[in-house]
Amino acid sequence: MHVFWFLLLTMAVVVAAVTLAVVGGGGSPVLQDVEPERLTDPLPANRPVGRADVEAMRLPMAVRGYRMTDVDEALGRLGAELAERDAHIAELESALAGAQATAVNGGPDLFKRPDEPRPGEDGRPGEEDER
Repeated sequence: MHVFWFLLLTMAVVVAAVTLAVVGGGGSPVLQDVEPERLTDPLPANRPVGRADVEAMRLPMAVRGYRMTDVDEALGRLGAELAERDAHIAELESALAGAQATAVNGGPDLFKRPDEPRPGEDGRPGEEDER
């Protein structure tokens, strides 16, 4: 019989506590309204993204992990930057290969000053002629 009264009293206390929590126990709200946490794009817009920018990026948490749109936007931005860098690297490599091919085929020597004669033009043997 004592167990019955204990359980009844415990249930009454729990119901009263829940009622006070829902009603608010007065004029002030229990929880304040807060703006949802959003990504404030820490990636710089005025310069290329660096390693430190990626390491400093923190995505806001959602109920089940991260917000898909925030992650998609960040990954899209990083993917575009990497694609742009890859294109620029490919362009520079092809320009270098073209310059090297021109130099090997007897084209203008890009490392000589314009006022210096090419080897063999001044009557003296050049480095290649001495061998």
